[in-house]
This record gives sequence, C-alpha cells and structure tokens, in this order.
Amino acid sequence: MERRYIISGGGTSGHINPALAIAGLLKEDADASGDVCKIIFTGKKTGLEGELVPKAGYEFRDVESLPMPYKPTPKILKAMAANNRGKKYCLSLIEEFKPDCVISTGGYVSAPLIMAAKKAGVPVMIHEANAFPGRANKLFARGAALVMTGFQGQESIFSKAKSVVYTGNPVRSVMFGRTKEGSREELGIPQDQKMVFTMGGSLGSATLTNFIFDAARKEEYKDVHFVISVGKHNSVEITPDIKALPNLEIKEYIDRPDLYMSAADCSILRAGAVTCAEICATGACAVMVPYPFAAHDHQTFNANSLASKGAGLVVSDNDVKQGKLDSVLKDLLNDPAKQEEIRNASLKLAIDDTGKRITDAIKAALGNNP
Repeated sequence: MERRYIISGGGTSGHINPALAIAGLLKEDADASGDVCKIIFTGKKTGLEGELVPKAGYEFRDVESLPMPYKPTPKILKAMAANNRGKKYCLSLIEEFKPDCVISTGGYVSAPLIMAAKKAGVPVMIHEANAFPGRANKLFARGAALVMTGFQGQESIFSKAKSVVYTGNPVRSVMFGRTKEGSREELGIPQDQKMVFTMGGSLGSATLTNFIFDAARKEEYKDVHFVISVGKHNSVEITPDIKALPNLEIKEYIDRPDLYMSAADCSILRAGAVTCAEICATGACAVMVPYPFAAHDHQTFNANSLASKGAGLVVSDNDVKQGKLDSVLKDLLNDPAKQEEIRNASLKLAIDDTGKRITDAIKAALGNNP
C-alpha cells in the first residue's frame, strides 16, 4: 500500500518539531508494514521550517502566507490576498501529488494548505500540542477528519471535528532511551564535568540568555560548562568578552536537544508543550521558566503539571530577572541526589506510545475517509 501526506506547520519549533516527529512516525510505521510512505512539507522558505525540513531530508514547497490580524485593519486585505495565492498553489500541489490527507500542526503557514484541502475534498487532520488551541488549528478543526491532542479533555473544544483522539505530544524517537553517560560521551563532555544546558526556544530568550551570560562570568561557576542555544533572533549582544569565556559554549540553534538535555546536570528551559514532552522523554533534570506572554499563560500550566509530580522545578520569568534563579541553580548543581530524583520523576511521565497512538489514529481516520 502507498500513502501520501502533505504536512504543514511552522513559524516556531513548537509547530515544526511535532510535524517532523509525525512525519518520522508515519515513515517508520510504513517501513514496519512494508508499505510506501511519501511526504511533502509546505511552509515558508524564509521561516525556520524552510531550514529544518529540508535538513531532515523531506521535500519542501514554499507557500505564500501571512498571519491574519487580530483586529480589523487594512492588513487583513493583504493577508487574505497572500493566503489566497498560497491556497491556489496548494490546490495545484494537491492535484499533482494526490495526497491521502493533509496534516497540520498549526501556525498561520498551514492555512493555505488546509483551505485548499477542504476545497479539494481531501481529509484534514490536525495535531494540537497545547492545552489552549492556537487560532489556526481551532479554526480549521471544524469538519476535520481527525484532531489529535497533546492534553486530555479537549473533546468539547474540538466538538465540530469528526474524531478527537488524545495522543500526547510527539517527540522524535531519538529522544527516548538516552543516558547521561552516553550523551556526554557522544558530545565529548567529561563525565565529572558540571554542565548546564539552556534553551529558550527557537527564537531565543533574552531573560535566560542574560542570566547565563552573567553566571558564566562569575567565579563560583568557573567549574561549570554552560551550553546555550540563543536562537536565530537573539536580542542580546554577544560581546567579545562573552565569546572568550572558556566555560561558555554559544550556539544559534540545536537540532539535537535530546543529547544536551540528557547530558546536563541541569537544563534551564521554557515550558512549551513539546519541550515538556521532551523533558520527560529524555529524563532531563529541568528548571522550567514559562514564557510569560504565552496565550492564556499555558506554559505556566504545563510547567506546574510536571513540577507537581516532582519532574522539575519552576521559576517565573520575573524571578529570573530578579536574580532568584541563581540560588536555585547552585543548590541543584550541588545536589546530585536531587538531580537524579527529578530525572526519575520526569521519565515516569514519558508517554512512550505516543507514536502508536498517532499512527493508529491517522490510519483509523483514513479508513473512515477512503
């Protein structure tokens, strides 16, 4: 049997990584069954997806799109025109590729593809990672063949969809089964070296970057190896003296965060839905700093959900700015037993059958939509 999928989702890694994870799951499932799986991604070549998707080995098509303003403004006409041009292109792509369904993980870049699929009568399937759905997914869930959710209890939110299945949030299979020792060996980091990994999301975090830059300068952290992903749109100046710090490794983007999260004594992270799933999958010892401007403050909800089960600590963005993360980090680095306790609690929350839940749900929905 041959199955064809067009997948879209972009803007931030919170949309792109689940899309790549789903693509990988579909390919693995097809390989295991002796089937053929063909996948094309759509998005904007100028977006992060334009870099990460081809790097992952998938065919990528650039589709014009613009975000719709929240309030009435002349920009609405410009956005509608761009999205309609994108929709026209996607209609021709659907005619050319003949997909069994299209899959969206959210972001405005997915709108032209979903609009085209609905017009062409191609089943639409959606994965919503957060407890509070994004605009695109919520809008296009009406009449969708399937909505897969990262959190439980969202059936009423997506009541207009034909099917709603709680799958959890997909993470790449490489995330599972890592050990601290194995990851350190792969990264070339000594087993007895204290290490802190920080990642503020694909766009970076000035709050976390400033904290790490300040910490790396301090005498009390001279024996700690800091690794930070500052993001592609880092807003913090990286001066020559910062670059020269021997205990600080600065990266723009890390496409294998599992290695660093599992290797670190402590990982300082935001609390997006996918990041939380990755914390559990890798068994990271995490200090979560929720992004304070996330819609409905859903990152604080995500972080507290893990912390309430012992799977990490939570420090607010404002508390980091006031210097309160410093003592939390010092205490954690000096308490290997606490680190191990958090790691074990994280691993217990990992959903190791998310992949099967997702592929089973998609196959079931395709069975209902021949």
